[in-house]
Amino acid sequence: PKAKREAIYTLYAFVSHLDNIADMNIPTTEKQDLLKAWKIELDNIYDKKVPQTHIGRKIYKNCMRFKIQKEDLKPILESVMLDCPKPIQAPSQEMFEKYCYGAAVIPVYITLLIMGEMKEASMRTLATNFGKAMEITNILRNIKDDALKGHLYIPKELLETAGISSTDPMAVVTDKNLTFAREKLAKEATVCFAKAHKMISASNKKTTRPLRFIFHIYKRYFDIMLARGLEVMSPKPQIKPTDKLMIAFNTVFDRM
Repeated sequence: PKAKREAIYTLYAFVSHLDNIADMNIPTTEKQDLLKAWKIELDNIYDKKVPQTHIGRKIYKNCMRFKIQKEDLKPILESVMLDCPKPIQAPSQEMFEKYCYGAAVIPVYITLLIMGEMKEASMRTLATNFGKAMEITNILRNIKDDALKGHLYIPKELLETAGISSTDPMAVVTDKNLTFAREKLAKEATVCFAKAHKMISASNKKTTRPLRFIFHIYKRYFDIMLARGLEVMSPKPQIKPTDKLMIAFNTVFDRM
């Protein structure tokens, strides 16, 4: 339905916009001001004041009808704020979980909420596993690019288990013991992918097509990394355009 489609587009425009702010080549103070402005904008939306931004007005128009709570949107903003003013470097396990929750788990949950095909407990469980699997895939896939920008998202506890004491991103990505930490993180993602796949497969195929497409794209990236070995970090795994089209075709015709 058009209303659900527009709400999902608006959600991902919001997520993308915040990511773009984090990646902007501008002074840190300006980034902080932009993120603080978004905190005020969310307050405006839920206090029924006039939103000041185009995306804010879209959220008010397209998302509020699906009863999306401010407490569900705030973690998305908070996950970006964790990376500013200082980039995340070897976070604690607690911070890692908070980052994954806002960056991936909550966007999946809100998408499911808009689709409206599952009970609350099932939505939360699927979002937790699907979102965590996606975010770990992103972390493993982008680790070298992230390090060049000063970011390192692998938890400190996991690095220490691998015998790595440094939290400097470039020092970590050149440490021969990093493979062990990457493999441990990949094992967690493998479990999450399996649980998410079981739930998605049992859901309404027509309704969940967009999520199934995203799931199989991320799973393909993940499988490429496992197949070549997690000691390999570059080049970054890519999916051929023809393969993406085939995944889309199989998803549309419910073959995946």
